Amino acid sequence: MLRRILKVWAPFPFGWKMNALVSISSSGALAASIVDAAQTAGDMALDFFRPGGKTSATIFHKQGGSPVTEADYLVDRFLKERLESLCPDAAWLSEESEDTAARLENDLVLVVDPIDGTRGFLNGHRTWAVSIALVKDGRPLIGVVHAPALAETYVATHLGGARLNGALMEVSRLGALQEGAKVAAPASFAAELRRCGLQFDLQPRIPSLAMRIAFVASGALDAGFASENAHDWDIAAADLILQEAGGRLAGLDGRAIVYNRKETRHGVLTAAPRQIHAEVNAAARCVKGAPLA
Repeated sequence: MLRRILKVWAPFPFGWKMNALVSISSSGALAASIVDAAQTAGDMALDFFRPGGKTSATIFHKQGGSPVTEADYLVDRFLKERLESLCPDAAWLSEESEDTAARLENDLVLVVDPIDGTRGFLNGHRTWAVSIALVKDGRPLIGVVHAPALAETYVATHLGGARLNGALMEVSRLGALQEGAKVAAPASFAAELRRCGLQFDLQPRIPSLAMRIAFVASGALDAGFASENAHDWDIAAADLILQEAGGRLAGLDGRAIVYNRKETRHGVLTAAPRQIHAEVNAAARCVKGAPLA
């Protein structure tokens, strides 16, 4: 694993040491340690993953019916211990941990989804990810989205660029949302977009919202949409990755998303390269019947 991590982080001019307490001021070193944690967590989850088939993990159901597996809980416990040792001053917010109001009193918070795309994970779909963000004053400083079954690691630091498996990446250069544009969106939302006059190539369903946004960051997608009820842990890491790759993630108001608020849920979200984000956001506003900005 050490060889793999070094390969991922070779382009950064920072030294680093695994399992060491790292200063936040040295964001490259801390990011490398977070990558190590994400990849170790991904390996743990892979032990339960069965490509094309049902997971070997025990499946539970939360209040409301959404599934969660023993792998989610195992990874969550590991990441809490590892990441809190790296960032002892940071509060904790995770999909699989009990939330507390204490985080609201801290301007630094770790925002984690141990397995983003659990439904895909438990059904053998490869597009799931470990998502980790370090958020300060409401915005991410470090974002890591690691997709173990795809052998893809997306990483960004604030003002440090975005990388996929160590190589700098950037968003699509598409100049307009048009026929042939590669778009990911819930099927019902995509149908409404077409009723609003948009033409595009709808891509197969992507179970992980973090990966949907990361694919926009890498240029694999030209735009992505998310319906209501995404949470901080689904999007914080991918938000920074997209921003550093030249894109934007926003709600219908077009503003940057603020994290670590009392309410962690968000409304409709749009992800796109900066040059077409206003057009993409206007399309989402049409779907929701909101006035154009």
